[in-house]
Amino acid sequence: QVQLVESGGGLVQPGGSLRLSCAVSGNIFSVNTLGWYRQAPGEQRELVAAITGGGSTNCVDSVKGRFTISRDNAKDSVYLHMNSLKPEDTAVYYCNADYQGWGLWPWGQGTQVTVSS
Repeated sequence: QVQLVESGGGLVQPGGSLRLSCAVSGNIFSVNTLGWYRQAPGEQRELVAAITGGGSTNCVDSVKGRFTISRDNAKDSVYLHMNSLKPEDTAVYYCNADYQGWGLWPWGQGTQVTVSS
C-alpha cells in the first residue's frame, strides 16, 4: 500500500510563491518517475511537472520558467517550488508516480493552491 500526502498549499497573491511537498510511504519498488498534477474545477487533471530518479525534469509550457520540481530520494519526497504565481494556477495539486502522464498509485487528497488578490 502506497500513501501520498501533499502539503504546502494555501492562498497567495498573484506574483507570489509557494513550495509544495509530497511524502511517499509504502512499497515503491521499481518506480522511478514522480510527478505533480493539478486539477481545477471543471477541468481534467493534468501533469504539470515530472522528475526521474536521476533528476531529469520536464514541465508543461504554461509553468516553464516559473515552477521547479525536485526530489529527495533518501526521504522518498518530491517538491514543487512555484513562483510568479498566476490566478490560472489555482487548482488542487497532487503528487503521484508518473508513467507517460498517468498517475499509477491511488490519489491522495491533494493540497489546494489559490492565487487571488
